[in-house]
Amino acid sequence: MWKINYIDIAMDQRNRTLGEFIIENQTSFQYSSGELSRIINSIRLAAKVVNYKVNKAGLVDIVGAMGEQNIQGEDQQKLDVYANDIFIQTLINREIVCGIASEENDEFITVAGNDKCHNNKYVVLMDPLDGSSNIDVNVSVGTIFSVFRRISPIGTPVTMADFLQPGINQVAAGYVIYGTSTMLVYTTGDGVNGFTLNPAIGTFYLSHPNMKFSEDGTIYSINEGNYVHFPQGVKDYIKYCQTEEGDRPYTSRYIGSLVSDFHRNMIKGGVYIYPTSTKSPKGKLRLLYECSPIAFIAEQAGGKASDGFNRIMEIQPTELHERVPFFCGSKNMVEKAEEFMHKAKLSKY
Repeated sequence: MWKINYIDIAMDQRNRTLGEFIIENQTSFQYSSGELSRIINSIRLAAKVVNYKVNKAGLVDIVGAMGEQNIQGEDQQKLDVYANDIFIQTLINREIVCGIASEENDEFITVAGNDKCHNNKYVVLMDPLDGSSNIDVNVSVGTIFSVFRRISPIGTPVTMADFLQPGINQVAAGYVIYGTSTMLVYTTGDGVNGFTLNPAIGTFYLSHPNMKFSEDGTIYSINEGNYVHFPQGVKDYIKYCQTEEGDRPYTSRYIGSLVSDFHRNMIKGGVYIYPTSTKSPKGKLRLLYECSPIAFIAEQAGGKASDGFNRIMEIQPTELHERVPFFCGSKNMVEKAEEFMHKAKLSKY
């Protein structure tokens, strides 16, 4: 009688490349036509190029500020511009999307290299280099991306409406984290899987299959230096995290790169919070480039994401660079933070 060796099965699964995984799981995507797979493959290629440059930071002149600001009013880093150009050009050259929106660009890009591009079904939104201000001090940075099916008629140029869609309409989302190892993590609505780059041969291998948040965690990630500027509900939740009771006090861990903080919390269990403040009344993170894609991944991994009151995935965007407060991570931790937000709101009346 044959015995099943589960260790061997697990090792075989982890030996799968990203390309093989995409092909094997293509039929699980409801709109399967090959285009979405080609988009993921394009992102994989661009990520490898950016990874190469990130790992040369300090050896070549790609660190530091450009001396210009983006549409967000933030100082652009040299690697911001480089990563933005690489991802945009890779997607345009493959002729597989009809539009691109980037945190670094004022307006969306209509891809119209030839008439065929107007027949493409997808738009991509991205933060090409999240946490780039950390690159000078050798801290992990990342890329965040989101994919939507267009809602404008096929055969015509894309419109703003194609980009201003709620997160529940996403067909894929993911991030790349450039750190001690480089990983690409993504979902197409059927779970979350992570792939680690083998730099020796330039191939991503499945290293973290079926990634999941624990329902509870012991890490809270927030910039406590802004405590005095936070709404009362957030202040109350921080005090709750610091109170000695049960498995508390929780551990405070904050890197300042959304991708890095989120990635750690998904693996170890925790909550990430970037709330409104007196300095940023609408919040600081962008709904379309950061919050919606990360929320999609979080929910697919069994976590939760909200603005403190409402599900991030259901927020209807009204502008391309819209900002929102963000509470994301282990389900019970997010719900506890929401509880404090509701209590503080009710106490005003």
